[in-house]
Amino acid sequence: MTAEGAPRPSLMIGVDVGGTKVAAGTVNRLGEIGDHVRLAMNPRGTAEEGFTAVAAAIDAILAKSGAARPGYAIGVCAPGPLDPARGVVVNPPNVPCWREFPLADEIEKRYGVRAPIDNDANAAALAEARWGAGRCYGTVFYAGIGTGIGTGIVFSGKVYHGRTGSAAEGGHVTIDLNGPICNCGKKGCIEVLASGTAIARRGREAAISEPSRAAALLELAGGDAQAIRSEMVGAAASRGDPLASEILAVTLEYLAAWLGNIVDLLEPDVILLGGGVSVLLTPYFEEIRSRMKRWCVNDRYSEIPLLPGHYGENAGVAGGAALCCSE
Repeated sequence: MTAEGAPRPSLMIGVDVGGTKVAAGTVNRLGEIGDHVRLAMNPRGTAEEGFTAVAAAIDAILAKSGAARPGYAIGVCAPGPLDPARGVVVNPPNVPCWREFPLADEIEKRYGVRAPIDNDANAAALAEARWGAGRCYGTVFYAGIGTGIGTGIVFSGKVYHGRTGSAAEGGHVTIDLNGPICNCGKKGCIEVLASGTAIARRGREAAISEPSRAAALLELAGGDAQAIRSEMVGAAASRGDPLASEILAVTLEYLAAWLGNIVDLLEPDVILLGGGVSVLLTPYFEEIRSRMKRWCVNDRYSEIPLLPGHYGENAGVAGGAALCCSE
C-alpha cells in the first residue's frame, strides 16, 4: 500500500499463486500486462518453500524491469479460502502447504510494501470488471475454469466478500448429492464435475473401460490412457469424435445447471468464463445458454451475456494488479 498522499506507481506487479505454479507480471494503469514470468511451485512442500517460489517470481520481474523494490505496488491472488482483511491464506485445498499463512506480512517483510491479498477468482473478476470483458457491466459473475473452478462476484466495481471474506466459493456449490468427493470434502461440487481435472478424469475412465471407442483420445495421448488431458478431449470433440463429444456434453449440462442456479440467485449483468479450460469451452457457449433454459426459473436468463474473459490464463496476474488499484 502506498503512503498517504504519495503518488501511486505507474506500474504494478500482479502475482498469481496456483496449485502448481506462481505467475507474476507488470501491469500498467490501463490493465496492460508487460513483462511476465511463470515458475513452478510445490504445493505440498513446506510453507517456507511455497513463499520462496512467490518471492522468486517477484524477484524475476524486478530483475526484468530493473526497478527498485519499493518502486512498484504488489498485489497477490491465491487460492481460497483466505482472509483478505488480515492477508492470511487460511486452508486452500489445492495449496496444502499453507495453513493460516500470513502471506501479506511475509511480502511486507521482504519488499517493504503491504500487498493486498485476495482469492484468485475474486481478483480475476475485479480485473475483468475494471479493464476486461466486464468493464461495461455493473454486476459481474466470473468463473475461472481450470484445474479447479473459482468464482468471483463484483458489484459496482467492488468485490463481494461476504461477512468473513469467504463468500463466492461458487466452485464448491453442490450439483450432484451422489457425486464424487471434491478436494474440499463435499460431494458433487461443480469443480469436481466440470473442471479441467474432471473432464480429463472422465476421458481417462472412458479410455480404460471402452478402449475401442477411445481410439482418438488414446492417439492424442500417445497410447497412454493416464496421459489424457482436458485439452485432448476438446481437440477430439472438435474433430467430431463421438466419445469426446459425449464427455463434453455431460460437462456442458453440469455447467448449464450450475449457471442456471447462479442466474436465479444473483441475476448478474454478465457472466464471464475465464481460465485455461474456457478456451476449450468457448465454441460451446451458445449450447450452454440453450441448456440453461431447463435449469432457470428466470425466463429472462437469455438476456444475460455469457462471454469469455479478456485475460485468459493471465487473469490472475491482472487480478493481483487490480487489487492494488482498489486499495
